[in-house]
Amino acid sequence: MAVKIRLQRHGKKNFAFFHIVVADSRAPRDGRYIEQLGSYNPNTDPATINLNFERALAWLKLGAEPTLVCRRILSYEGVLLRKHLDGGIAKGALTPEVADKKFADWKAQRDAKIAAKVSGLRNEAIAKANAARDEERKVNEARAEAIAKKAAELAAAQAAKEAEAAAAESEAENAPAEA
Repeated sequence: MAVKIRLQRHGKKNFAFFHIVVADSRAPRDGRYIEQLGSYNPNTDPATINLNFERALAWLKLGAEPTLVCRRILSYEGVLLRKHLDGGIAKGALTPEVADKKFADWKAQRDAKIAAKVSGLRNEAIAKANAARDEERKVNEARAEAIAKKAAELAAAQAAKEAEAAAAESEAENAPAEA
């Protein structure tokens, strides 16, 4: 029986998430599986991966073949590196302490990279919000200037009308007095 580590699709149209499962290669994609190892949600940024590290490593050591996407996920989580380091320990090329140090260094570097991406995304979102707020402020100022200009023109026109009416009234008062 060929055992595969693969993704099982869940969710709705255009918003899928996946369970990472160990299944017989002959079983349907969303069908029966042997064990669920975790989940993968590509809808978040960065993608959310929950994985039972020890069980995934155990299945790899037993000979389960990951699909291409699962291989990338397992590599991203460090399961393949851990398997490689354990193979070096078994052959005598590495001591367990050296292998643990290499794995810890890799994990720290990966965590720093993820933290940098998250902070970069947060800073980018803040910058976008500030730019949108500045743009809106400019538009509001332009509208306020246009309204003030129009109000000044209306006030000037009203003053001219009143001056005209006052001039006509004073002429009307002066005209009957002469007659």
